[in-house]
Amino acid sequence: MTIDRRTLLRATAGGAIAGPLGLAAPAAAGRPRPTVFVAGDSTAATYAVADHPRAGWGQALPVFLRHDIRVVNEALSGASSKSFVDLGRLDRILAAIRPGDVLLVSFGHNDSKTADPARYTEPWTTFHDYLRLYLDGARAARATPILVTPVERRRFTAEGTPYLSHGEYPAAMRDLAATTRTPLIDLTDLSFALWGELGPEATKDYFLWLDAGESPNYPDGVVDNTHFQAHGAIEVARLVVAASRHIPGRDQRALCRTGIPDDALVWPPTRPAES
Repeated sequence: MTIDRRTLLRATAGGAIAGPLGLAAPAAAGRPRPTVFVAGDSTAATYAVADHPRAGWGQALPVFLRHDIRVVNEALSGASSKSFVDLGRLDRILAAIRPGDVLLVSFGHNDSKTADPARYTEPWTTFHDYLRLYLDGARAARATPILVTPVERRRFTAEGTPYLSHGEYPAAMRDLAATTRTPLIDLTDLSFALWGELGPEATKDYFLWLDAGESPNYPDGVVDNTHFQAHGAIEVARLVVAASRHIPGRDQRALCRTGIPDDALVWPPTRPAES
């Protein structure tokens, strides 16, 4: 039986917010569990109860990983590859990352903001320079860095044809991955294909599009073509995990499972990266 997603959203908004997201099981004695760290922006960030149903794909990663895999999502709203470093967020990851861990690095949304020198990077020069700090830092800790091109926004022409919005940043990241022999998840390409397949109307149930009165957290409604509601975050996380054999503990059964409910996610009391 197919249940309308908006009906599910209303039911969730009226009940419990946090659901049965698998908390990591204790590691076996003497065997530290691998950790997946996420360095990124608002599209990947973990959101709080007050933000529900807004969610980032980093918040949804545990849905597709075994319970012995820990996820530390440091993705920060508004961050670029530069500002994340300048704010000390990369240092925080590098102080905790260990051999065998993985660092997912996904930027590009905010690097293009030419009017903001705190965030702007040039695709083929400073963007590369900052990304190399993540790659070199992870490798120095004997962890595995993975570059993730920025997830595509919801952009359609009047005729319903999707179009790309990130300029040269995805190509610059692909080039750096090839030059440095770094694993790459081409999330720009994967998400663009998914949005094109779904079309202008169906994608509204993936992005943060809500009618007035549909969610108590957005009483006047919201139209957001960049950020996701839970369903979209889950499906983008599926793209990320399915695309790379370098991510430890991939749960193949979950990856093959359709119709994962929104309450597979947990919304903590506060945004962890901002606390």
